[in-house]
Amino acid sequence: MCKLILSFFILIFSTTAFAQKVKNVCGEYTFYAPENVSLSEAKRIALERAKLQALADEFGTVISQVNTSVVKDDNGKADSHFFSLSGTEVKGEWIEDKGEPKYTYDTDKENGTLVVTCSICGKAREIISAQIEFMAKVLRNGVEAQNESEIFRSGDDMFLSFQSPTDGFIAVYLIDETPTAYCLLPYRKDGDGQQPVKHGEKYIFFSPKYDVNHPDIVDEYTLTCNKEEEHNQIYVIFSPKPFTKALDNQVKETIPRELDYEAFTKWLGNCRKRDKQMGVVIKNINIKGE
Repeated sequence: MCKLILSFFILIFSTTAFAQKVKNVCGEYTFYAPENVSLSEAKRIALERAKLQALADEFGTVISQVNTSVVKDDNGKADSHFFSLSGTEVKGEWIEDKGEPKYTYDTDKENGTLVVTCSICGKAREIISAQIEFMAKVLRNGVEAQNESEIFRSGDDMFLSFQSPTDGFIAVYLIDETPTAYCLLPYRKDGDGQQPVKHGEKYIFFSPKYDVNHPDIVDEYTLTCNKEEEHNQIYVIFSPKPFTKALDNQVKETIPRELDYEAFTKWLGNCRKRDKQMGVVIKNINIKGE
């Protein structure tokens, strides 16, 4: 059993989908940052919404109401108003980046706040129909439903609750601000590189108490933050088909195994090209400093 110190963590809910052929897409978004939003957070938001813009422009958006409808403007482009929607309401999914995102910076002439414009190109595919939904929740300092949280403070313990309707395999990665990808699941001492799950069974990950089969290999996580606040992304990856985690390295004993973000996105993109049932949900979480 290992006790690791991390500066981050999560929550998740996911939908996987069958999809058509992969397409090249590009998007751009200008984010007007409020005064309380840092540069790194503004860049993250601009990048996320640029990807949503690209998906919405190429595949359209769907709003779930009494009747489901596709919303586009007169030019066939999605209105930026719809970026209040979650990613599951865009009729496409992002597979991988093509090159680095490009940023430009400006100052709002009226109030002097930061303006960040991000442009990004990548590969995406249209979502035809949802196949699998699974439940994943981040739990803070406990394993009950009331412990679910998106906000952590330095020193908090973190657990993950997970349940799926089908047998399958799960992997969890954290992307920090550098960016570097850290493999949180499968555990570091799990030699086969796969984490199977059974349908209908509720799992509590990152606690040896709730792993009756292999409690000795469970990694536990205490979240830390050495500045005012950190913004991270958690990737929860699930498929009914077997897949093996990315090739990574143990750089320090006190942190999870890691790999370069570019290598991670390439691995994930290749996995999703081969497996159209693989689902990925990205959640943003904040860690407050001491």
